Amino acid sequence: MNMHRTFAGTLAALALCTGALNAHAQVAGSTLVGLGIMEVREVAHGVSAKKQILNQQVVNENGEAVGRITDVIITPDASVSYAIVGAGGFLGVRRHDVAIPVSAFKVSDTTLVLPGATREAIKGMPVFEYAR
Repeated sequence: MNMHRTFAGTLAALALCTGALNAHAQVAGSTLVGLGIMEVREVAHGVSAKKQILNQQVVNENGEAVGRITDVIITPDASVSYAIVGAGGFLGVRRHDVAIPVSAFKVSDTTLVLPGATREAIKGMPVFEYAR
């Protein structure tokens, strides 16, 4: 994976794979559920939110840890708009989750960078709450 892409680009690639979320279990290289060889290749070489994005540490430009990615928000039109960043807390207790536009993130080597961020600034943002 080319880690010099912006985080927004990485998350956009994830959004392209969301159509497969409703499919049954698939094996790379198969043509189950009408997937052609090209589509299987795209899925097999796509971005895994679980492995490459979720729970990844977020740092500022000085390398200071400011939080972790706890979720990504895919809107009804299949675009990835926000990453949910958790700051503070221990083992998820008293963690402060906030929504941050994916365009604000950069990727440096394999590190997610949120320029200008501090843990205190994130804790000062309004808490993100899921719609009920």
